[in-house]
Amino acid sequence: MSQTFESNPLIDRLPKHLKQFIKPQDYEDYTPINQAVWRYVMRKNVDYLSKVAHNSYIDGLKKTGLEVENIPNMYGMNRILKEIGWAAVAVDGFIPPNAFMEFQAFNVLVIASDIRQLEHIEYTPAPDIIHEGAGHAPIIANPEYAEYLRRFGEIGCKAISSSKDYEMYEAIRLLSILKEAEGTPQQEIDAAEKAVEDLQNNMGELSEMSQIRNLHWWTVEYGLIGTVENPKIYGAGLLSSIGESAWCMTDEVKKIPYSLAAAEQSFDITKPQPQLFVTPDFAYLNQVLEEFASTMALRKGGPKSVKKLIDSQALGTIELSTGLQVSGNFSAVIEHNGKSVYVQTTGKTALSYRGKELVGHGTNVHKDGFGSPIGMLKGINLAIEDMSPRDLKAYNIYEGEKITLDFEGDITVSGEIITGSRNLQGEIIIISFKNCTVMHGEKVLFQPDWGIYDMAVGKKVVSAFSGPADTNSFDLITHVPSSQTIKASKTEERTELEHLYRKVRSIRENNKHGESIKNIFLELKANHPKDWLLPLELIEILKERDEPALMQEILIYIEKIKENRPAVSQLISNGLELIFEKEPV
Repeated sequence: MSQTFESNPLIDRLPKHLKQFIKPQDYEDYTPINQAVWRYVMRKNVDYLSKVAHNSYIDGLKKTGLEVENIPNMYGMNRILKEIGWAAVAVDGFIPPNAFMEFQAFNVLVIASDIRQLEHIEYTPAPDIIHEGAGHAPIIANPEYAEYLRRFGEIGCKAISSSKDYEMYEAIRLLSILKEAEGTPQQEIDAAEKAVEDLQNNMGELSEMSQIRNLHWWTVEYGLIGTVENPKIYGAGLLSSIGESAWCMTDEVKKIPYSLAAAEQSFDITKPQPQLFVTPDFAYLNQVLEEFASTMALRKGGPKSVKKLIDSQALGTIELSTGLQVSGNFSAVIEHNGKSVYVQTTGKTALSYRGKELVGHGTNVHKDGFGSPIGMLKGINLAIEDMSPRDLKAYNIYEGEKITLDFEGDITVSGEIITGSRNLQGEIIIISFKNCTVMHGEKVLFQPDWGIYDMAVGKKVVSAFSGPADTNSFDLITHVPSSQTIKASKTEERTELEHLYRKVRSIRENNKHGESIKNIFLELKANHPKDWLLPLELIEILKERDEPALMQEILIYIEKIKENRPAVSQLISNGLELIFEKEPV
């Protein structure tokens, strides 16, 4: 795989299937308008959030190398993030939830490197560098929260999805792209919103992935911390939204003590949230996460867990009591007295032990699926895995012996034993047969002409989780999203406006007095009457230069914009407040 991004040791250790999502951050693609959007949001955020955000936020801005004046360069961020044990990578919009969380498990922050349009400066449903960089990055400088994020990723990437979860991911990704893109016909947005709404109303019983995504949303994205009466903000979605960070502090948004109940509370990514959850401290987040993990197939095992994998219609893994792991697409489980007595996969399957594929048991060997009995032999209280070499010989479970093994649940395995494999503890984990027949009652599950039969050994399924035990067992470089982010179109009018923003930025940064602000203003007024952010930047410079006459002219002009465009009136007022009522940031 050709590498098109600057790496570091944390990124180097990522598995290939995660690296497929990484893209280069093309810093030169950020326009002067993009930089102005970043600057406006950050000036407003630092001013406002210093009062309502958790104290880790402002400290974290400094520790993670984020500047108010410039969109962060990810490579510069990485040099600083390395000091707190994290890294950052650029991606294209939303990536699948399992992958997003697995990045977190590796202490890597995923940053959608695009930036919202000026028209969506308050909030965008699409992930962008303001949300990810200015929202997520500062809080991970808090060690307690950073460990929660890592642990969340570690557990979350093992959550089992339903077949509808991926449909929902694709639907939300498309909707976020269409809403962020300029000039999208309203009927397309309406159709995408309806598709998301229809899915939300027909998800059925929430999968583990849906539940843990809810927990992620109400903590990492939209979490409050402290008391219900006096909460502070720590969720990245709130930290990066200058509109919702203010609204969430009002009584119109219900505040609920955080608990496991949040796993059942779904959300609408396209609208402000009507309720938010408040955790007393970061340590409590881990407590609730562990509570949820205890309900997952990852820890519970048993036939219900195997059924979750079957329903997911996706690659997953079961682990047996011997530590043997079977990875594949599970198609069937046979139960007896509430226990799994036989499991079956279809297609490529791999056997592993402690996350490492067993030699001779990769997908090239088990290319057509894998099936095995699980559990106890009839009338024998000693499980095969617990038998000593002497016990195994006493029961004729021995190389070269022809034998019929009768398992509970009416499963029989008849054949000649070729060999067995043991784990580090000496427990036998696989028995291989030739001339083998496997039956469930009268139904044939395996017959001699199919070749060597490898029987997994284990008295029960102790765990089931999403994905393979060994990521090297399968080709996971397959993700192709059905939708791509849409870049802003390059029109002559936009190019002219970008040129004006570039001039103003140069004046401010280099303290140039030769450039005529008056001429810039006249051109802006004549050709770009809807733009509201550049007039604010002109007013800021004129105030610093103490040029009241022209400043007053532009103030009158921007008041007319407020009258003509009520949707941006508050944004303009916020900007003026920063210029005239606050000390420079």
